[in-house]
Amino acid sequence: MDLYPRQQPIIQVKNLRKEYPLEDETVVALKRINLSIRLGEICCIFGTSGSGKSTLLNQLAGMEKPTRGCVYIGGVPISRLDEDGLALFRQRHLGFVFQAYNLLPELTATENVALPLMFRGVPKQQREAMARKMLCRVGLSHRLDHFPTQMSGGQQQRAGIARAFIARPDVVFADEPTGNLDTATTAEIMNMICSFAGKFHQTIVLVTHDPEMAAYAHRIVKLIDGEIVSDELTDKGRAAANM
Repeated sequence: MDLYPRQQPIIQVKNLRKEYPLEDETVVALKRINLSIRLGEICCIFGTSGSGKSTLLNQLAGMEKPTRGCVYIGGVPISRLDEDGLALFRQRHLGFVFQAYNLLPELTATENVALPLMFRGVPKQQREAMARKMLCRVGLSHRLDHFPTQMSGGQQQRAGIARAFIARPDVVFADEPTGNLDTATTAEIMNMICSFAGKFHQTIVLVTHDPEMAAYAHRIVKLIDGEIVSDELTDKGRAAANM
């Protein structure tokens, strides 16, 4: 289905299979996955525990090598890159939002958010000024010099979002980004992610077991037992396709 006919897919998955050896048997986590995700799309990978969604995320982000098949991002076969090439690719093109926030405890909010810019070689004074500005945009102007342990879960996730988007990556992977948050904070966080993605025309791959996340996505890809069983546009996706 062509959601954005004027654009090429930014992510392409071709004949992807992932197996794990387990004692005397082989566990097949992903069977034959074929998937295209367009630039600017918010794509929700949905499935229950054991469906293969986390394994698929790891493949898309280059965290693991496939048993067979290939993942392309922007035409680059990331599953074939060596570790150095993959690390450089992630720094330049990918952002991440995690369920557990993954902020470094010894760094302040400003220092955590500035990390992606440090990896890109941005001078310290400039990157910290940019980080402070980004933290203000996510409502943390009063937490600039606080450490993660001094912030609530929702505040830590806001800092995580600021860190993910500060370098304006092409693709942001969001792994159960609201799994530890209450309903009201979940809505705030998801609206924030969607707002940044829309403003900067970025692609979001949202991995979740929560069906309510569908409201924020253009498209829902459902996995069961390592296979895609449905791939459907949401109302938001249909509206975007008709624009």
